[in-house]
Amino acid sequence: MPWNPEQYHKFQSERSAPFYDLLKLVEIRPHMKAIDLGCGTGELTRVLADALPESDVTGLDSSLQMLDAARAASSLSSNLRFEQGDLSKLTGGWDLIFSNAAIQWCEDHERLIPQLFSKLNPGGQLCIQMPSNHNHISHLLIRETAKEKPFNTILNGFERIAPVLSIDQYAKILFEQNAKDILVFEKIYPHVLENSDAVVEWISGTALVPYFERLGGHKPEFLEVLRRKMKKALPESPLLYPFRRILFSAMKL
Repeated sequence: MPWNPEQYHKFQSERSAPFYDLLKLVEIRPHMKAIDLGCGTGELTRVLADALPESDVTGLDSSLQMLDAARAASSLSSNLRFEQGDLSKLTGGWDLIFSNAAIQWCEDHERLIPQLFSKLNPGGQLCIQMPSNHNHISHLLIRETAKEKPFNTILNGFERIAPVLSIDQYAKILFEQNAKDILVFEKIYPHVLENSDAVVEWISGTALVPYFERLGGHKPEFLEVLRRKMKKALPESPLLYPFRRILFSAMKL
């Protein structure tokens, strides 16, 4: 997908808060081989690298646009490098597999999580954070608009259904991998935004990206319809945008 780093960073501080909660779950020790899956523009990967003493850290992302920004940010970190790749096809052995707001773009989590867990070295740790906000009105209105004329034709029936599971399901998957120290929880991050237009700006950097890719020149028209609906559904100013996220960690025996 054609990611836009500038659009994504419009709410950088709000998007960063879950990263720091995830970082607190990491059992830090020296000389680790760590990877950040879906590293984006790399600023937070650098924070991760700085937190891991005498460790080698790789940032992996599929987007060349994001990686161009990431490589520029990595010039001062000798223990940090960035690579292009598909996180669902991860190879090698790792002491820490870390992913902040990325695996929601990968399908079939019942297969993905065991696959990632299998790439841990003995004593390694899996730490994952992902949005679970797909049932919020902002996301429901995206899907509703995509099904309406003329967009259903323009999009050729495309609808993005989040593959994110429940916290119970993630706990069960990790248990089935014989993981230890399993921790799974959901947290709401209460973001205060100016108005409903700010909500549209937020989702323009994430949830709307696969729709923009397919809308072509009809993107402004789609956004205008969505803004009208969002204003009706969320008329407050300022308004609370309660962003729900899942965080989990587990160790490999």
